[in-house]
Amino acid sequence: MQIILMEKVVNLGDLGDLVKVKDGYARNFLIPHGKAKRATPATMKEFEGRRAELEKLAADRLLAAQAFAAKLEGVLVTVARKAGVDGRLFGSVTNHDVADGLKALGFDVEKSDIRMPMGPLKTVGESSLEIALHTDVLASIKVAVVGEQ
Repeated sequence: MQIILMEKVVNLGDLGDLVKVKDGYARNFLIPHGKAKRATPATMKEFEGRRAELEKLAADRLLAAQAFAAKLEGVLVTVARKAGVDGRLFGSVTNHDVADGLKALGFDVEKSDIRMPMGPLKTVGESSLEIALHTDVLASIKVAVVGEQ
């Protein structure tokens, strides 16, 4: 399916790019989330009329994400979990737990934005995680997992 991107999409393209993607990806994700529209002559004409407005909106989102990343950079989130004597947790700390910890500190972050490249945390200690606030903005935080008896 031929679509026109209404915002920057990772590994796909920038605002205004005309790309061909699989039908299901367009119908089930890109179009419902407002990230793209079908590339018809009418939508192309509408997009060209709104291009300046959409570019300004994208620039505003980028500036807001950069400002939020500056506040979020280096924040320490402490999560307490039951652990054995060897430091292994009974369960794990997931991105949902980290999002709840950030919310308690006053930062509203979606759990899907938290990147855990090594998977859920399963041991006591401190780890560094990244939060994708925008396609071009990453913030680094520390997560300290402490064991409780």
